[in-house]
Amino acid sequence: MKVGNTYRAGWLGEAGPSARKLEELGYDYAGTGEMAHDPMVLATAAALATERVEIGTLAIAFARAPMVLAMGAWDLQQATGGRFALSLGSQVKGHIQRRFGMPWSAPAPRMRDYIRTLHAIWSSFDSGDRPDYVGETYQFTLMNPLFHPGPNGFLRPKVFLAAVGEGMTRVAGEVADGVLPHGFTTDKYMREVFLPNVAKGLERGGRTWDDIEVTGGGFAVFGEDESQIEQKLDSLRQPISFYGSTRSYHDVWRVHGWEDLGMQLHSMSLQGKWEEMKTIIPEDVLREFAQTSTYDRLPQFVAEHREYSSRMNLEMPVETHSQRERFQHVLREVQKVETPRIPRGLSGLDPV
Repeated sequence: MKVGNTYRAGWLGEAGPSARKLEELGYDYAGTGEMAHDPMVLATAAALATERVEIGTLAIAFARAPMVLAMGAWDLQQATGGRFALSLGSQVKGHIQRRFGMPWSAPAPRMRDYIRTLHAIWSSFDSGDRPDYVGETYQFTLMNPLFHPGPNGFLRPKVFLAAVGEGMTRVAGEVADGVLPHGFTTDKYMREVFLPNVAKGLERGGRTWDDIEVTGGGFAVFGEDESQIEQKLDSLRQPISFYGSTRSYHDVWRVHGWEDLGMQLHSMSLQGKWEEMKTIIPEDVLREFAQTSTYDRLPQFVAEHREYSSRMNLEMPVETHSQRERFQHVLREVQKVETPRIPRGLSGLDPV
């Protein structure tokens, strides 16, 4: 099992030291998302500050032309010695149109075309062949020596895809190297909707589970004991209420028959009642979202509940010497876990 954590997605000077600390702690990968700062710039700082750990970044694809991300990822793959991974997210219509000022179209087929365009660009960069890709949304048919970077000396960057809905999840199975389930995911949704649709995508792309990495999904709460876990559980009400108010994520509510709660949260969000939203999350909903384990039982938890995954995120206190020793012991034990990576209930590529 590969284990990772996030480096700081704040000001540029924070990314490098944060990623270096994760590397020193023994993590396998370090990633960040796109929030209030440019993720490719942050990834560059993290890349130059580290030597071993895989550096990843989640960029909003539809805010950028494929060539823009292709060039940046190609440079980062060279700068890191082949340890860069590009993760893509689609964002929602309102942000793409009103925050980024870009056009919106059906996200799943557009993302499939986006990733295929990236592959075509990188193939041309590596081989020097004349570009001839024409897709449904994007095309790559022009290149001349002045703009051609040439081979970077390594394999093309891995492309991970953040997904929630059925369509995007199938696209991940079809064309991506890895899939990142959103935190707003329950185990029931993972097994009844998410993973079967990854399988459909794999089948459509003529691929197998060996061709894709799956990150363990959903909110999970880990602690030294049950008392510590209980204290952490309450903090999940805020992200559950926030993400649950977004209608793009309401498929998760639907699987559980909780659509009314999702619409109530959506209505409250339009009124700016962010603090009040946390208070209406029922205890049974909280428990459904949050799988829990003590640190001592974490390897067993991974083997039993994350058997479909090859990587997972883990965060523990590391401020004192004893905390770092404790963390590194737990980290090594989790890294030893070998998972079959075929989800329970899925035989080969046949959907449930």
